[in-house]
Amino acid sequence: MIQELESDNQGTQVINDFLVACVCEVCGGWCIWKWRRERWKWWVIVIGCNVLITSGVLPTFQKQDFNRAYALYGGFFICISFLWGWAVDKQRPDVWDAVRSAITLAGVLLTMFVPRKFTSTA
Repeated sequence: MIQELESDNQGTQVINDFLVACVCEVCGGWCIWKWRRERWKWWVIVIGCNVLITSGVLPTFQKQDFNRAYALYGGFFICISFLWGWAVDKQRPDVWDAVRSAITLAGVLLTMFVPRKFTSTA
């Protein structure tokens, strides 16, 4: 897991990789949303699909097992979704959105940095 990383730079790189993957997924989903719900041009769905494919490939570069990588990714995804809506669609998160995001990030940090005693392979 991440606590096994050799340096702080690697930990920062892991977080950056997750953030980039999340931004790609939110952006791709947003493009498809705009194409379908707001009748944007056909090429917007093409962009959205390509960005979504990229978002699916990026987490595979992580060294963690699938379940932990995607649990961490999901926590970042929640926060990035709120920030995207605020930045791009001007839909400011409310207090409860911020509370939920903080709780989610706390879970991500616990998963990333609290040492585990053993690894189960079963």
